[in-house]
Amino acid sequence: MSHEIEMKLALGETGPERLLAHPLLRNGVDAAQRLANTYYDTPRGELEAARVALRLRRRNDSWVQTLKTSGEGSGGFSRRREWEWPVAGDALDVVGLAGLPPFAELGGDILERLEPRFTTDFERRLWRLELAEATIEVALDQGEIRAAGRRVPIRELELELKDGDPQALWGLAQALAESVPLRPADASKAVRGSALLSGRWTLPAGTQPGERLHRALLALDAYDDTGEDEWKQRAREAFQALADAGESEAGQLATLLERPAWLERDFGRVALRLAHRLAA
Repeated sequence: MSHEIEMKLALGETGPERLLAHPLLRNGVDAAQRLANTYYDTPRGELEAARVALRLRRRNDSWVQTLKTSGEGSGGFSRRREWEWPVAGDALDVVGLAGLPPFAELGGDILERLEPRFTTDFERRLWRLELAEATIEVALDQGEIRAAGRRVPIRELELELKDGDPQALWGLAQALAESVPLRPADASKAVRGSALLSGRWTLPAGTQPGERLHRALLALDAYDDTGEDEWKQRAREAFQALADAGESEAGQLATLLERPAWLERDFGRVALRLAHRLAA
């Protein structure tokens, strides 16, 4: 088991192009991979309900199985438990799963009822940045999620801490936001895939500042995948509730959301400042 510490950022339409031109990354990609992933759950969605994601990934001719918990954090920042190991082919290693804590807690015959639920297919470009305070892997993912005959695009950036101070993730995100249209994103590919499969997004309740920010960001994730203005309005309402509680930057975000082209650099910079302060 390891603990994954990362920041997830959703990119605007011009985000990938502008990211590749950023001074920190423009010396060239360190590696590129094509990743095909199948996510598993029971027909009743018991892993999703337990906030656990199980994935089988093909990379070239090799296969890797990964189990992740949802962990803790918001504002794009997360810390979660992860188990990952190679497997022989395109079938789950059920024996290996049986001894892991999440399945011990779920109990019953859940392993016998696991089945493929949705897939993701994307290209990943990687950079390894050796910064003064940390080593960070930067991953640009572009592709799509497919479920139940529907599909949504993947256009996201993941910053994963490999060594050093977790605060360096925030500093790097802010540096990228100076020229790249991006925002913190709280929905993982697994969450997005489950929503695509069911045709249903749900938002958490809560009145604490961090809970309201989480609600706003998930609403924006839902808006990106559905195109339904209802979700954009719910994000605006959550930001406005934060503003009414004294978070002035949330008020700026609510105002910026009224623009047709809202995901620009101003939105990303303000959203990251707000998320970093609330995380602290």
